[in-house]
Amino acid sequence: MADKQNDDDGFGSTPQGTTPGALQGKVVLVAGATRGAGRAMAVELGRAGAVVYATGRTTRERRSEVNRPETIEETAELIDAAGGTGIAVPTDHLDPEQVRALVDRIDRDHGRLDVLVNDTWGGEAYIDFDTKMWDIDLEKGLRMLRLGVDSHLITSHCALPLLIRRRGGLVVEITDGTAETNKEYRNSLFFDVTKNVPIRMAFGLGKELAEYGCTAVSLTPGFLRSEQMLDTFGVTEANWRDGAKVSPHFVIAESPAFIGRAVTALATDPDVARWNGQSLSSGQLAQVYGFTDTDGSRPDAWGYLAEVASGTGEVPVEDYR
Repeated sequence: MADKQNDDDGFGSTPQGTTPGALQGKVVLVAGATRGAGRAMAVELGRAGAVVYATGRTTRERRSEVNRPETIEETAELIDAAGGTGIAVPTDHLDPEQVRALVDRIDRDHGRLDVLVNDTWGGEAYIDFDTKMWDIDLEKGLRMLRLGVDSHLITSHCALPLLIRRRGGLVVEITDGTAETNKEYRNSLFFDVTKNVPIRMAFGLGKELAEYGCTAVSLTPGFLRSEQMLDTFGVTEANWRDGAKVSPHFVIAESPAFIGRAVTALATDPDVARWNGQSLSSGQLAQVYGFTDTDGSRPDAWGYLAEVASGTGEVPVEDYR
């Protein structure tokens, strides 16, 4: 395990395995790039030289129902600072007209879309774990499905005609959990359905996109140190290890940059079609592509959670970083 502490903005410099400028001339849409994994993926794709459209509902003038301070304008500025071109476009991905207008703008500006990252979510406040489906507030459950499922379907429906104009396009469906880990019930029916749909979407889109020379995958982070999670644990990115005092499993947490580097590795891989239709994780791809988290480690959160957190393993956490 690498033990060097990083107290930067959480993104760091160009990771091993990523060539600066490797995505020069490429156009990317990160749907849901306001914070967390979405922001980090947008920044890392920009670091590789891409033009990145960063969308979301929270701007400097208006907050979404998530009610957090991070904005898409800040994300665009971080993309610029990393060496890419960041373009913030306020978009509610549940509104087909707004999404069509977004895609039309990308078409007018660039005439191409090379990578679509479907990361829209924002449903944390609606999760009721360990509650029977019929005891969950129906409106809350359906809102979660709208945020985590309908938004992905609407965005793909509107954006894929532009993406398939050129061979080599990539669609990344972001979710929580791999196909293997999500075989276990996620302790809330609405949440379980919501987080399994992107996996199935990637599988189906992989079938439909193959004839156009394009690829679709689903991708999950591990235990993500998002801004919201850091706040929950009362820590910052600089002293995140102190979160283990709240929960011992926080030791396996990964920065958002880790999944950002995973997406960039996929987007710059000329043989990315080998993954078509598959369910992937940041930790899995780190082993294949050689990138690391900001502290130099390669956390395998899903392996840790399956073996150590479940009580079936006694391997030190260091072996999972």
